[in-house]
Amino acid sequence: MSRATGGLREFGDGPLSRAAATVHTLLVVELLLLASMLPGLAVLVLLDRDSSNLPLVAAAALPLGPAVSAALHTLRHQRPDLTDLRPAAAFRRAYRANLAGVLRVWAPTLLWLAVIAVNLANLPAAAVPGWWAVPLVVVGAGVILVGVNALVIVSLFAFRTRDVLRLAVYYLARRPGVTVGNVALLAAAAGVTAVFSEAVLALFAALLVLALLRIGDPMIDDIRAEFTA
Repeated sequence: MSRATGGLREFGDGPLSRAAATVHTLLVVELLLLASMLPGLAVLVLLDRDSSNLPLVAAAALPLGPAVSAALHTLRHQRPDLTDLRPAAAFRRAYRANLAGVLRVWAPTLLWLAVIAVNLANLPAAAVPGWWAVPLVVVGAGVILVGVNALVIVSLFAFRTRDVLRLAVYYLARRPGVTVGNVALLAAAAGVTAVFSEAVLALFAALLVLALLRIGDPMIDDIRAEFTA
């Protein structure tokens, strides 16, 4: 038992215990994220940064969606009690439960991004005016932001895929603070990848997922209040 009884605080009920529980959960989630993403991460690290490899980059990023989804669910439902921690079991359970739903939103997101990236990389060869890059970048940014919202929603709620996508688009404008926060987080992640590598970014994966969860809290709370019983 880890609750205070009769005014006395028992083991596992203090702020230090809660902090230790959070650190333990983050470490376990980080290890599980790395294990889940390892096949795709190995491909990404080995690939040359060439436009011809963009479809392979998209394919290698496919395991990222289910792994991040399981991490989101685990961190959202983490237990504050140091004596009752089971993050590994929660991660595995969430991974299996969410896998199909996540892939239904994550795979099309990667496909759209791959098509847009290939088109951007080949604008000169296609003799297309340079200004075409602007709408392509805008569409690509929209796809990324909708995909991030959809990943958070499908990880925490049991909605149909079309409803997940509708909510993901709706909350881009409904909660601009969430959108701006996601832009900042994605920019930071892209900066780390550009300066260092995907492997370095992966070392901070659990913290990035936790940041994504905290940024998305207003959207999550809204959806829970307005669209669930």
